[in-house]
Amino acid sequence: MGYPVLMVAIVLEVIGTSFLMLSQQFTRLVPTAIMALAYLASFYFLSQALRYMPLGIAYAIWSGLGIVLTLAIGIVVFRQMPDWPAVAGIALIVLGVVVINGFSKVAGH
Repeated sequence: MGYPVLMVAIVLEVIGTSFLMLSQQFTRLVPTAIMALAYLASFYFLSQALRYMPLGIAYAIWSGLGIVLTLAIGIVVFRQMPDWPAVAGIALIVLGVVVINGFSKVAGH
């Protein structure tokens, strides 16, 4: 039950971060409001995921996958191309999430 709720939290966090970019430093009302609501909902669902998994594991997955999805949104929507060191760093984050989920005994499986 923890993983589906955590996935909702991650998607909402990515939506919030995307609208943070669109808010243009909080100068546009509608994107700013959507950003705030998405972040609030994301934290709510993250808190619900904590019923089923440890804080550190949930947060590592939430932030790691959020980073990867936000990078993808940056590339596709905002045309922001990362350089090779950024790609390598993101790959290490993905590897970390895979190791946590594949091998950790406290990952909340």
